[in-house]
Amino acid sequence: MAVGELSPSTKTRVYTSSQLSSLSTRLSERRLLALRRLPRSRNARVVCAVAPHQAQAQATEPEIKKKPECFGVFCLTYDLKAEDETKLWKKLINVAVSGAAGMISNHLLFKLASGEVFGPDQPIALKLLGSERSFQALEGVAMELEDSLYPLLREVSIGIDPYEVFQDAEWALLIGAKPRGPGMERSALLDINGQIFADQAKALNAVASRNVKVIVVGNPCNTNALICLKNAPDIPAKNFHALTRLDENRAKCQLALKAGVFYDKVSNVTIWGNHSTTQVPDFLNARINGLPVKEVIRDKKWLEEEFTEIVQKRGGALIQKWGRSSAASTAVSIVDAIKSLIIPPQRAIGFLQEFTRMGIHMV
Repeated sequence: MAVGELSPSTKTRVYTSSQLSSLSTRLSERRLLALRRLPRSRNARVVCAVAPHQAQAQATEPEIKKKPECFGVFCLTYDLKAEDETKLWKKLINVAVSGAAGMISNHLLFKLASGEVFGPDQPIALKLLGSERSFQALEGVAMELEDSLYPLLREVSIGIDPYEVFQDAEWALLIGAKPRGPGMERSALLDINGQIFADQAKALNAVASRNVKVIVVGNPCNTNALICLKNAPDIPAKNFHALTRLDENRAKCQLALKAGVFYDKVSNVTIWGNHSTTQVPDFLNARINGLPVKEVIRDKKWLEEEFTEIVQKRGGALIQKWGRSSAASTAVSIVDAIKSLIIPPQRAIGFLQEFTRMGIHMV
C-alpha cells in the first residue's frame, strides 16, 4: 500500500507501507515528548499568563510541611502488641537529641538504643537533630544505628528543623553547641550558643510533650539551661537540668584517689556554680564510706586548694591531651544524670542516703 502527500509545490510524495509505519512511530514519540511534565523547581510559582494591567491575583504553591525523615528500616510499621516478646514492654518514649552527629552523641546514642539508660523493657524512638552542614554525617549515624539491630530501638528520624524533630519529645538532650577549643573560656561561647538554645527552647515549648525533661549539655550549660527555661514558659521549670554531673563524677574520682578507695564509696558530692573554672566542688557535705570526707582525708590544704583546682581545670587538662573536649565521659555523665531522674538515688544504692546535683537552682 502507498499513500500520497501533497506539498505546497503540488508535488506528490509516495510513502511505502514500511515508511508509513516508521513515520507513525516518530509522530507518537514527538507527541509523548510534548505531553511530558516539565520539571518544576522546589519554589516554583504559578502566575496568570495575562498582561500586567490585567492581572487579578498571583497564586503561590502552599509549602507542605514535612515530617522528620524516618530512616531505612525504621520507616517500617510494626505492632508491639503483636509480638510475644514485646507484650511486656512499656509504652514507646520519644527521645530527641540535638548535635546528634557529634562526638558526644556518637557515644550516647548507642547507650540509649541498647536499653542501658531507660531499661531492658523500654522501647525508644530517637529523634535526631543536626544541621545542614552535618546532615550527611547524621545519615551515617542513622545507618550505624540501623546496622546495630537494637530490638528496643523502634524508630529513628532525622532532621534539621527543631520544630519538626522535637515533636512530642518526652526527653530532650540538648548537646549541639559550638565546642570549647584550646585556651578558650566557656564565657566566650555564650554569645554563639545562647541563641542556639533560645531557639531550641522555643521549639520545645511549641511542639514537645508538656512534661518533657530537658538536659542541657552545651556550654556554658548552667547559663544555657537558664536561657532554655526562660524561653519555654509552658514547660515546668523543674524539668530543666544542666549537666554538672560530669564535674560531680570528676570530683568523686579525685576524692576516691586521695582516700585510696574505689569511687563507688564516695557519695553526696555537690558542684556549686557554673560548669567552668569558677565552680566550687563541695567536699564538706560529701561522704566516703558514709563518713564525712574530712574524717577520712586529713590533708586540709589539699582539700581546700588542690582538690578544687584539679576539678575546675580537669576539662582544660583533657583538651590539652586530646586536642578536643571530652566526649565519652560526657556521654556517661548524661546517662548517670538521666538515671538519677528515673530512679531515686536512695532506691538506687539501698540504705545509704544519697543526693545528686542536677544543675540549676532558681532563687
